[in-house]
Amino acid sequence: MQLRGAQRYLELILRKLERWMDACVNMLPNLVAAAVVFFAFYYLGKLVRSSYRNIANRFSGNNQTVSSIISTTIFCFIVGIGLFSALEILRLDKAVTSLLAGAGVIGLALGFAFQEIASNFMAGTMIAFERPYRIGDIIEIDKHLGVVREISLRTTSIETYQGLEIIVPNKMMFSNTMINYTSTPRRRIDLEVGISYNSDLDQVKDVIKGALENLFGRIQSEPVEVYYNKFDDYSVNLNAQVWVKYPGNKGYFRAYDEAICSIKNAFKTHAVEIPFPVQTIEIINKPKI
Repeated sequence: MQLRGAQRYLELILRKLERWMDACVNMLPNLVAAAVVFFAFYYLGKLVRSSYRNIANRFSGNNQTVSSIISTTIFCFIVGIGLFSALEILRLDKAVTSLLAGAGVIGLALGFAFQEIASNFMAGTMIAFERPYRIGDIIEIDKHLGVVREISLRTTSIETYQGLEIIVPNKMMFSNTMINYTSTPRRRIDLEVGISYNSDLDQVKDVIKGALENLFGRIQSEPVEVYYNKFDDYSVNLNAQVWVKYPGNKGYFRAYDEAICSIKNAFKTHAVEIPFPVQTIEIINKPKI
């Protein structure tokens, strides 16, 4: 009895395997055709992606981030068409429907799980298209001042003047207030100066204007302006304003240095006194009782 039962189970297994083999042989042409279609679309996607990058680098101002986003999207779209075409050849319509439904559920779950990453990715995409700053620009954000070294889809790398590398999420770069010093090469610098009460105010104005005009010249017919604005405890304070154009990232800070040195040398030449705090101590000797 046990031998007959074993033979019966063996026959069932062999029949099942035989049906599977017949199905595989019948599906073999479809499998080959599906594989050919999928790899054809795959290599077509690679070819289109490479061609697009070459064309985009010529006409998009060498914006590699935007070129990478669009080329990757095109590649995935073409490969997706190839995948669904291959599944259609294999007559797996239900599998395609299930795959799309599953992708939607998985995408929703991942959206909640990686919300911050998705936000940074979207912000990086917007930065790539709008380009509020570029590699090599000097920017300031959240009290961090430095030069942009790398822009990715998720973060922006800033190198400070102290040699530190700061990785800032693109969500912060896109939503927070950011100052781009490089995008405004024509700027005004304001210098606060204090002079002695004994100084000739009109003479000091002329001295400062001459020092700054000889240093920077005039930009778009805008002269150097000097305004007295405060009577301080030890000095009369003024504000000197001059417009400058500076090449490179450190030129604006160098302009401050040159302006201060020029004013100090001009004051020394014309004997203009820069006061400093003085305290007077009075000692009263009271008669002894």
